[in-house]
Amino acid sequence: MDERTRTTDDELAPNLRRTAPTPAVTTPSRSKIRIGLGLLIVLGLLAGTYQIVRWVRAPQPATARFQAGALQSVGAATIAPGNIRILVNALGTVSPLATVTVQTQISGQLTEVAFKEGQIVHKGDFLAQIDARPYEILKAQYEGQLAHDQGLLAQAQMDLKRYQTLVQQNSIARQQAEDQAYLVQQYEGLVRVDQAQIDAQALNVSYCRIVSPVTGRIGLRLVDPGNYVQTSSASSIAVVTELQPISVLFSVAEDYLPEIMPQMTAGAKLEVTAFDRSNTKQLGVGEVTAVDSQIDTTTGTVKLRAQFDNADNALFPNQFVNAQLLVRTLENVVTVPTAAIQRGLPGSTSGGGAGSFVYLLNADNTVSVRQITIGATDGSLTAVNSGLSAGDRVVVDGADRLRDGLHVNVATLDNKPIGGAPGQGAPGVRGGSNGAPGNRGTGAQLRNGGQAPNRPQNQGSGGGNR
Repeated sequence: MDERTRTTDDELAPNLRRTAPTPAVTTPSRSKIRIGLGLLIVLGLLAGTYQIVRWVRAPQPATARFQAGALQSVGAATIAPGNIRILVNALGTVSPLATVTVQTQISGQLTEVAFKEGQIVHKGDFLAQIDARPYEILKAQYEGQLAHDQGLLAQAQMDLKRYQTLVQQNSIARQQAEDQAYLVQQYEGLVRVDQAQIDAQALNVSYCRIVSPVTGRIGLRLVDPGNYVQTSSASSIAVVTELQPISVLFSVAEDYLPEIMPQMTAGAKLEVTAFDRSNTKQLGVGEVTAVDSQIDTTTGTVKLRAQFDNADNALFPNQFVNAQLLVRTLENVVTVPTAAIQRGLPGSTSGGGAGSFVYLLNADNTVSVRQITIGATDGSLTAVNSGLSAGDRVVVDGADRLRDGLHVNVATLDNKPIGGAPGQGAPGVRGGSNGAPGNRGTGAQLRNGGQAPNRPQNQGSGGGNR
């Protein structure tokens, strides 16, 4: 073979290696896919958080009461003299004036029960019957013994008369006549004993008929007919509770005694009102009838008893009630609605600080802080000792954002709406402390020339845009 045409394996190997194609990698890595998904989730969370924060921090639109440049609407009340009741609230328990346990006074078989459980019975009404035949027979026996002894007594009295006649004639010894007199006395004693035994059996017969000792409601039956009842038995027949009248026992602090006792001594009637457990429904009105003789040293209180007619049976024995004692009434004193009283420092929200104050409504519809001294509170009214006088007007609603000298719009006065059609505001207010410059509170809608710079046209204290 020609050497020029001869090729060796070593010469062909490089060419073969160059012509062989290199395999390409087409499958992406799993780690890159995970990283991409994680980035997308993080970006989504960041975008959602941004939108939530933006929505929370966005300024809320102004309400009708606090629109930009509008006067704050308030409710006012006029100070007037009135009466304030000094009341003492206490916890009480309904206590019946009489609770009678009906028990037998004689031993025997119970033959009849005439009452229905829970019915109203009156004094003397028939309740139960015990077999009276043994006592009636015994009564008849004693009546026979009485007739026998009465015959002996009559015979002895006749003999005594004969002996007394014979003694006067000196026919018999005086001793015989005297003995006969003593015999007559013995028979008289026997007759009295027989009569007492008859009366005792008559009483036993009456005990067999059991009647109600008081007027009231009878409870559940505790023994059934056919049972043998005894006076020594621990069980009773029934319980009768008096309901009309009824009393309430409650305790008050000993500090009120200096005001209560002089009135009780003078014969005054202290009124007590009873309410239910929730202190919402009135159950009755009564008066104090008794005060306990000593103070409970463990609680520092004294017990009082109030009596109620209870005509509608609203009070039930052992019921828990709220008692309200009227100690006295302050007449013709300056009163202020309790809602108008603010406590603490004016403008603060902590509620602490110095005393009580109100926002006084001036003639130009501005408010000023007035410090007051308050007294007793009776429901929605509070007595004012100093700081206010009759005829003053105070803010009772909308005082949460007020400050001294602020112009306001009086929406209601003494719970009556004032003003006119929508669009009316406080008259004669120009450039108020809470209004935009140039706003006129003329009671009509704002004009374009009077609006605040860089602000949309806004209405007066009660008007609309023009």
